Amino acid sequence: MQAALSQIIDRVRDSAARQAPLRICGGGTKDFHGPGAPHHAGEPLDMRPLAGIVSYEPSELVITALAGTPLAELEALLARHGQCLPFEPPRFGAGGMSVGTVGGMVAAGLSGPARASVGAVRDYVLGVEIINGRGELLRFGGQVMKNVAGYDVSRLMAGSWGQLGVITEVSLKVLPVPPAEATLRFDCDQAEALARLNAWGGKPLPLNASCWVEDGSAGRLHVRLRGARAAVEAACRGMGGAVQDAPSVQDDWQACRDQRLPWFTARAPGHALWRLSVPQTAPTLALPAGVAEPLVEWHGGLRWVQARPEHGAALRTLAAQAGGSASLFVAADTDGKGAGAAFNANSAALLTIHQRLKQAFDPAGILNPGRLL
Repeated sequence: MQAALSQIIDRVRDSAARQAPLRICGGGTKDFHGPGAPHHAGEPLDMRPLAGIVSYEPSELVITALAGTPLAELEALLARHGQCLPFEPPRFGAGGMSVGTVGGMVAAGLSGPARASVGAVRDYVLGVEIINGRGELLRFGGQVMKNVAGYDVSRLMAGSWGQLGVITEVSLKVLPVPPAEATLRFDCDQAEALARLNAWGGKPLPLNASCWVEDGSAGRLHVRLRGARAAVEAACRGMGGAVQDAPSVQDDWQACRDQRLPWFTARAPGHALWRLSVPQTAPTLALPAGVAEPLVEWHGGLRWVQARPEHGAALRTLAAQAGGSASLFVAADTDGKGAGAAFNANSAALLTIHQRLKQAFDPAGILNPGRLL
């Protein structure tokens, strides 16, 4: 892989000299996201030739992989050893068969249904190797948790969308697959679902994931429990609800993870998909007239909303009033011109930090220009 790495370094250095923007490419599973999607600016820099597992120590719960390694390949290897990526990175592939890469997973920083209980992508990044905008190969962090003195640059790469560096290698913390799992269903409206989730959040329950969605005219809350067998069984008895034991339950959670549930796939023409991140204790939001009920994840902390572009300002205001933020996840138009910024700085100080980091890592501004801010 040294030849592939050298070629990528040469490409970055040449682009920096010419001040020619680069579009970092993996499997393309997230090209729908961000300003200008799916036609992002820059010459393509394909990372897929830089693939392979560098090292894996199951007993140490650490795996290191090159950035172009297919995410499916890494997860399959972990599964054979009874381990997993607990944050369940979305794959966005048809039938869950994603061609996404490990580097793209970290750069996007997206997490699945279990994020509110187990943490986000950045919480599992132990170390990274990157190429900055000058074409310099840099390494941060390592393969253990206590390896950082000063600024934790390795975790900074999670969610940076390639704007701070070309990720070439990643070390990740992994965890054993929990010994027991169960899913409970509760028929209730959104307000009752949020009240139940807030009450359970203050108790020692093995909550792992939750999803409330309006199914027809009825609301349904699904709660996934994971942990020790005794803890899961006790929670099933104490929480109530209907235990879901159909073979399709696992597939339903995978569909939630990859946004293949009917709620996502039936998005009406001209409607964008918005991602509202709010405190878990936030009440139901008074959505604009004509906007349907959201799909609620992360124990109330994540509200997915489908709305027309003209409702964007109102959604941002609602999220801000609740103490959170709203961002456009998938634009309503096919050319993505209405996507706007993928990330909105909520303060001048935050914007200044972002700009200074960008200047330090990519002074010529050639890496994924405009993809994030």
